[in-house]
Amino acid sequence: MITLYTAATPNGHKVSIALEELGLQYQVRVLDLAAGEQKQDWYLALNPNGRIPAIVDHDAGDFPVFESGAILVWLAEKTGRLMPADPKGRSLVLQWLMFQMAGVGPMMGQANVFFRYLPEKIPVAIDRYQAEGRRLLAVLDHRLADHEYLAGDYSIADIANFAWARTHRWSGIDLSGLPHLQRWLKQIRARPAVERGLAVPPSRLDLADASEDQIERFVAGARRIVETGRERS
Repeated sequence: MITLYTAATPNGHKVSIALEELGLQYQVRVLDLAAGEQKQDWYLALNPNGRIPAIVDHDAGDFPVFESGAILVWLAEKTGRLMPADPKGRSLVLQWLMFQMAGVGPMMGQANVFFRYLPEKIPVAIDRYQAEGRRLLAVLDHRLADHEYLAGDYSIADIANFAWARTHRWSGIDLSGLPHLQRWLKQIRARPAVERGLAVPPSRLDLADASEDQIERFVAGARRIVETGRERS
């Protein structure tokens, strides 16, 4: 059994999707990020960085794992699935996983902060992070032009990049001219385990149907999380 500490964010959904794909038994503990629950001492004992997600693997002696990429590797190695065992295949998956961890996530995350969450708009920052996010998504599109998935078979590299790339609208990034990325997003979104993983926990905002009032309320809550991070950093 695994306990997943999470919230409805791309990093959180990476892990819930992987757990669903692997068919592992797990229980969910949803953290209230706006209330700063992720900064409480009990949680910092599991994840010193005070972010989500984290897991505790009770089958491994209540072993805690934090950082979403590290969790994905742990789960893949635990089950022998979603990552090849041969050195070159494993390296290829890790390369594309690190691409997401070091590039796609941080750049799109900063685009979200400056484009959506901060009350003051700083055009140079918005343009910089949206442009870099678009560039990174174009790298994925180029790779997917002659590969069905990023690293051979479907893997944790696809899960990690999908969880962020699917949120491009929230970052203000247009996918026009990236047909291979769009094909891949639809292909992964159609997987039943992905559908289940995205509902753990369900997001409070569906961008496809959200009204402007719903979006503003969601952004107001996210701003509180950003301000909490400022105060406690």
